Amino acid sequence: MDSSNVEENLNPETKSAEEQNPLAIFHSSLPIASLSLTLFPSSTQFLKLFAHHPNKVKIPTQASSLTHLSLSSVSPFPSSRISFKSTIAANPLQSPLSIVPRRPVDPSSAAALRRAAVVWFRNDLRLHDNECLNSANDECVSVLPVYCFDPRDYGKSSSGFDKTGPFRAQFLIESVSELRKNLQARGSNLVVRVGKPEAVLVELAKEIGADAVYAHREVSHDEVKAEGKIETAMKEEGVEVKYFWGSTLYHLDDLPFKIEDLPSNYGGFKDKVQKLEIRKTIAALDQLKSLPSRGDVELGDIPSLLDLGISPTPRTSQEGKPTMVGGETEALTRLKSFAADCQARLSKGNQKGGNNSVFGANFSCKISPWLAMGSISPRSMFDELKKTISASTTTTTPRNGPGDTGLNWLMYELLWRDFFRFITKKYSSAKTQVEAGPATACTGAFA
Repeated sequence: MDSSNVEENLNPETKSAEEQNPLAIFHSSLPIASLSLTLFPSSTQFLKLFAHHPNKVKIPTQASSLTHLSLSSVSPFPSSRISFKSTIAANPLQSPLSIVPRRPVDPSSAAALRRAAVVWFRNDLRLHDNECLNSANDECVSVLPVYCFDPRDYGKSSSGFDKTGPFRAQFLIESVSELRKNLQARGSNLVVRVGKPEAVLVELAKEIGADAVYAHREVSHDEVKAEGKIETAMKEEGVEVKYFWGSTLYHLDDLPFKIEDLPSNYGGFKDKVQKLEIRKTIAALDQLKSLPSRGDVELGDIPSLLDLGISPTPRTSQEGKPTMVGGETEALTRLKSFAADCQARLSKGNQKGGNNSVFGANFSCKISPWLAMGSISPRSMFDELKKTISASTTTTTPRNGPGDTGLNWLMYELLWRDFFRFITKKYSSAKTQVEAGPATACTGAFA
């Protein structure tokens, strides 16, 4: 069809616009084209696209107010699919088109959302108080949650012992299953793989076209080495790796000293941090971003003990009932039960005027396995017990009496846990290990 025939089909206003701006016609050799245009906020004019001719897309003169243009084309032939994005300056008639994909510079800006991201779950198998997951949902259009069962964590050690026993492995499998259910209930899901994270994550990032990987940092030597490998592999692919801290009561960034200046004894550590403010917990999101549409990633099956090379043992329960069930739901239930028991003891102690510390059947909150898996955070434990104590404490309760016994005990235990995690991080790098002095009582953190 001759171009003059097309011109005759256009209304007078269109003709006038084209006569004033002869560069407003964008020639394309692609059979089908779609165009996405973004205006300045002050612009009140609407753009009109004319597609009467399959080989022409016409842009009115208002194109000078464009800040971003995105164009994708699809061939009618199934075997060939072409897709690219173009970006133009404020005045597209003065600047040439650039077909190099652009990634956001400022993820905090709503206009600079990342296209897709991978959230790598590690020892943070929860939705509540999860800064990593929340940040990914705030900064990205789509999010792919992933958990990797690393083969290096299973099998026999050089000494002949199981690296991961059947009880711990079963608890982990249950925790991952619970995480998947919780993600599904909020519009997302969990991709599960058995493989080395540095290989699995790179493959998935390529498949979905991810801009970033979000994860919580860990502290042991092997985990830090894995983080380094992932950062190196992702850098080669142009994918950013964003790490967060969420495994301790006190945040790493809030410490009044650099990690290399961490006191080597608990007393020195406690004196420096016990007056610090504890950050508030982060509420779980009611709705999560959907999975990326690109790549059609398979979710994968959660492995069994046999899949991990672990032989199940008949001693997995007492009287036919599991002793512990992994997962975030069970962790929060146990925490509330422990808080309620502390409240009952507190009320009873106030009535009798006694000092009921945490002894007897409930001498411990018995929540360490869930804390180790990250099914619950130290901050959420502290907050829950603090609320319980505050609701039960009266003005007549002695300062060091039953009103703060449970809270002080929990604080004491969580502080010790913080100390060992921070001291492990201090000596987890190869450089620090070489420069480390004689072993002290704190080296038990490496066990």
